[in-house]
Amino acid sequence: MTHLSVPIAAKNLDQAARQIKAARAAGAEMLELRTDYLENLSTDLVKSLVAAAKSTGRKQLPIIATCRDIRQGAAIDYPLRLRLDVLTAALRAGVEFIDVEYENFLLTDSRERIARAISESTKARLIISAHNFEAKFDNIGKLYRRIQAAYPAAIPKLIYSANHINDCFEAFDLLRGTGGDRIVFCMGEAGLISRIIAKKLNSFVTFASIDENAATAPGQLTCRLLKELYRYDSIGPETELYGVIGSPIAHSLSPAIHNACFDDIGVDKLYLPLLVEGGQHEFDRFMKNVLTRPRLNFKGFSVTIPHKRNALGYTIAGRGAVEPLAERIGAVNTLLIGQDGKLSAYNTDYAGAMEAITSALGPKAKLKDLPVAVIGAGGVARAIVAALRDADAQIRIYNRTIERGRKLAAEFNCDFSPLDDLPDIDAKLIINCTSIGMHPYASATPLPKKYIRKDMVVFDTVYNPPQTLLLKQAKQKKAKTIDGLSMFVNQAAAQFKLFTQKQPNTKLMRKTVCNSLSRR
Repeated sequence: MTHLSVPIAAKNLDQAARQIKAARAAGAEMLELRTDYLENLSTDLVKSLVAAAKSTGRKQLPIIATCRDIRQGAAIDYPLRLRLDVLTAALRAGVEFIDVEYENFLLTDSRERIARAISESTKARLIISAHNFEAKFDNIGKLYRRIQAAYPAAIPKLIYSANHINDCFEAFDLLRGTGGDRIVFCMGEAGLISRIIAKKLNSFVTFASIDENAATAPGQLTCRLLKELYRYDSIGPETELYGVIGSPIAHSLSPAIHNACFDDIGVDKLYLPLLVEGGQHEFDRFMKNVLTRPRLNFKGFSVTIPHKRNALGYTIAGRGAVEPLAERIGAVNTLLIGQDGKLSAYNTDYAGAMEAITSALGPKAKLKDLPVAVIGAGGVARAIVAALRDADAQIRIYNRTIERGRKLAAEFNCDFSPLDDLPDIDAKLIINCTSIGMHPYASATPLPKKYIRKDMVVFDTVYNPPQTLLLKQAKQKKAKTIDGLSMFVNQAAAQFKLFTQKQPNTKLMRKTVCNSLSRR
């Protein structure tokens, strides 16, 4: 069983009382009293804090008392002797767990004092923790065994920073290869998924904060996000995993719409943000890590910038199946993992973009010979260029990297111009396929307002924000606009059908995106 623990990181008792009440309201299953945040720390203060935690609410929640060493992330640098006094006082006050750093526990005086205090309690247990805020441990398995040897009845807690998502798999392997109570996950944005699936992998505890300002470690989610966005209460050992692979990924609303739709049809599936930094090598390593660990139960992925070409290359190299359309486009945005572990690759950007364009222009709109300017030469651009070439549009590609833009133009028999030539643009349909204007750089635009004409149609594939500066300025010029939200929902709906073999509620998808954006 995994407990959702909420840290209480207060400076004083009044603030702690408010945090405890908020934590219970947020769905905490356990409280962690971070006493190293308390000002003027004393044993009497800690006894009062424990009493307040136990008297709040009808149901008493288990409590972890922690007084962190400054080397292990303390808020205030209190001396070891006081920290030990505080923890033993918390035990006498009735907490169920105390957390002591492994390095400090090894000290003879600390070990004897903690062991004696634990033995005097009828229900308390010891958590022996190790944190690495810089990188992964040199040998996490060896460290785990050392903690067990130091105090066999203890709950080992091993937390480290993941500098890349591939660093997380050592934590997953440790959880899979061990039994009993243990707490293992990773910090940082790259380690985010380890916090979310800790329940699936049966880590004894995972942590979530009351709000963004109350986080006590890098990458700590809020209770609301964990429960609402990531369906925490529905996660179990058999939950199937999906996710969006990209870099950056924090802005993505794919987890919101797919998880909302999973919930809508009542399936045991979870969709995660998968920050895979780097290029082909890092992407390949991530996929190998996933495919060699079938017990993680990953079943499929959305793929976004910058990995759409990498996903195609990896699938082909592994002799997976690539749909003819995706192969012709030269980029994929959807991967499925079959029962045999083989990949199947698809591209739903093509249909999603064409549906957005034809819906805006009308079913009778003539794309044949229509002069189109496509800004960008990445995966989205490839899909849109392929779709418009099939409609016999006249396309000119503009791109900052000349070699890449010329290559794409040659592949699809289009014209090419450097990005610096945009002021001379002469097109009826303008499509931004770059990330220019995407949150948090919403004040940028790929095409200055003075070059937009009212006889143009302006399509921005960026969906966050839904009304980019490019679209706002196009509207000011009385030009017709197509927002990226339409394409995003269209392609996501096609992905969802591949993931579940069911049609999604596209109205729910669009509503979820709008609600998510309004909260940001």
